[in-house]
Amino acid sequence: MTERSGGEELRTGGGVPPHDGMSASPRRKFVKRKRPVPVGDIEAEIRSGSRLGLARGITLLESRSPDDRAAAQELLLGLLPESGNSIRIGITGVPGAGKSTFIEAFGLTLAEAGHKVAVLAIDPSSTVTGGSILGDKTRMEELARHPNAFIRPSPSSGTLGGVHRKTRETMLLCEAAGYDIILIETVGVGQSETAVRGMADFFLLLVLTGAGDELQGVKKGIMELADGIIVHKADGDNVLAAKRTAREYKQFLRMLQPATPGWQTSVVPVSSIVPSGLEGVWETISRFKEQTGASGQWEARRKAQLKEWFREAIEDRLIESFFAAHGRKTQVARLEEEILHGRLTVTAAVDDLFSE
Repeated sequence: MTERSGGEELRTGGGVPPHDGMSASPRRKFVKRKRPVPVGDIEAEIRSGSRLGLARGITLLESRSPDDRAAAQELLLGLLPESGNSIRIGITGVPGAGKSTFIEAFGLTLAEAGHKVAVLAIDPSSTVTGGSILGDKTRMEELARHPNAFIRPSPSSGTLGGVHRKTRETMLLCEAAGYDIILIETVGVGQSETAVRGMADFFLLLVLTGAGDELQGVKKGIMELADGIIVHKADGDNVLAAKRTAREYKQFLRMLQPATPGWQTSVVPVSSIVPSGLEGVWETISRFKEQTGASGQWEARRKAQLKEWFREAIEDRLIESFFAAHGRKTQVARLEEEILHGRLTVTAAVDDLFSE
């Protein structure tokens, strides 16, 4: 016999008779049952622009539970018609360039102008705990308090796969919630720039003054990804040096293939402290959207990114399924030992894995 109470199932069974022979109340075991995810409620909250509802939706996306994954896709499908209407701006920079300072100042400028700004920071995860270690809300306190802003660190869990899967889906929810500008901050190391370039409409690179030394420290490949370059910290005694650096970058860029066909990468000196140059950055991005929209590049890039996302998702699922197979971990561990002891080559070991 079963009874239901408050989302829990009460199972009743035969009780142990007392010593006096009287009947006893049956014992009850409480079996916890998972409540269904209120997808409809979360969807309505996101449509209304609720930041709490948006946070709930993103948490659902980040869950690894199979039930939550299905609910998250149901949520995304329902909100898909409301997405795609923002400008997605990827932001990276050399160490010490002041990305967070710039993002807060730039975000506040846009929010004060009436835009709704979402900041998604690709957060490196601790290799020990798996948790986020950047603490973006503590770095952008003023922006976090603004009613037109939403900040969400996106832990990568040590893999770029987490970046392109979760961040892209998070962007769709933010767009459905009415955020018309999305700023995606990279960790500024490794392949994260390429991953963010693959999900942004406009890619912004922050550099510092002293182009002679600085150009040596910036990878040519990263500069080839940039639609705009900001020479940051252009304030105080640094103003003239920043303007000189901007000129040197413009000369260097003439030797590179533009990141977007038909668009010349802009270089703007900016101070987030004074502040100065922030409106110029937004004017550049707006001009980029207008120009690429008229040429068809904007839509072409969005479609190419969707195809890339689809292919990356297939690769992720194949890898996940491969390692989830019964006995796979044991098999891989055995082959690793064979490789380490010089009894097997890496290629032969891979052939062994896929021979079954």
